[in-house]
Amino acid sequence: MPTRLSAGKWQRLRSLTDGQGRFKMMAIDQRDSMREAIRRKLGEIPKDEMFRHVAKVKELVVKHLSRLSTATLTDPVYGYPYSIQHLPPQVGLLLAYEESPPERVDVNGRKERRATLIEDWSVEKAQRAGADAIKLLVHYRPDASKETCLWQQEVVRRVGEECQRYDMPFLLEFTGYDLTPGETKTAEYAQRRPQIVIESVREFSKPEYGVDILKVEFPADLKFTKEFASGAFDRKERPSVYGLEEVKEYCRQLNEASGTPWVILSAGVEIEEFLVQVEIATEAGASGFLCGRAIWKGVLDHFPNEAKMEEWLATEGVYNFVRANAYAETAKPWFEHKKFGGQVELAGKDPTWFSDYAPPAAVGVR
Repeated sequence: MPTRLSAGKWQRLRSLTDGQGRFKMMAIDQRDSMREAIRRKLGEIPKDEMFRHVAKVKELVVKHLSRLSTATLTDPVYGYPYSIQHLPPQVGLLLAYEESPPERVDVNGRKERRATLIEDWSVEKAQRAGADAIKLLVHYRPDASKETCLWQQEVVRRVGEECQRYDMPFLLEFTGYDLTPGETKTAEYAQRRPQIVIESVREFSKPEYGVDILKVEFPADLKFTKEFASGAFDRKERPSVYGLEEVKEYCRQLNEASGTPWVILSAGVEIEEFLVQVEIATEAGASGFLCGRAIWKGVLDHFPNEAKMEEWLATEGVYNFVRANAYAETAKPWFEHKKFGGQVELAGKDPTWFSDYAPPAAVGVR
């Protein structure tokens, strides 16, 4: 039996896609990583000065690139208040809910991460701000301590319930991370990454979390494939731990494990690597992408020169986005996912899809 959607969720999900139901979304909600990039340029600076710089970078990115997205993700602190005027009316809006960075907890000598929510922020406030969806990031390792896994699961469950209450689509992002310094850059982790990603997808596909879209990291590291290990993406040679055919199989397994439509994230890789990821992921069943740094991080090379930053965004940034959109043209429309049975129709054709909607009483026309 296909999943039924409220009218509110159905309409808001449609606002995040192109006319064919494919997600071509941009993320500019980064906070901790952006502060770090600015520190590398300017060193330690006062908090108010840092705030202005982060807000300005976000504003410029939205100004130049959001028009190429089907929806733009930003944060409610640095991003939304200073960028919303640049968001085109036809582009959807996602707002982040998690604090950045997450809480770091030492568990038996390993540095585990636990999500916290932005203080004095809520789904209701996001809805009043005009959001079409809520995004939550949790750093997740199935092999972390039971206490940390339960903590992360409970945060997701809480946000899912809140989104359900307000008919707000819930986009969940989860990524692996270092439990020991440098771990995720190793060949050993590359071998384990498919299992970590697929297990996480399986966990958060459970109906109890109320997730509508999964934002998933690519289930392999292309830099460790035999086809690219010689340094195709960054000129660093690495051992190969699998081939592209195995990687494609991991993506098929991910798609099978996903109980809801999924999109691929970039995790800061270079644009050329991300395009290969999009091609493989969409072939396996992804409904598109939600990409940030792979598209726009080159702008930070020109920081703090705003004229140079705008020039880069208007040329290289646009080129990156146009290519990513082209690669997503073969993505699977979200409503064709097995969760919906490929049978979603608009209101009036099949009203059983709208579980909580009743049309207003007829009004006489003079």
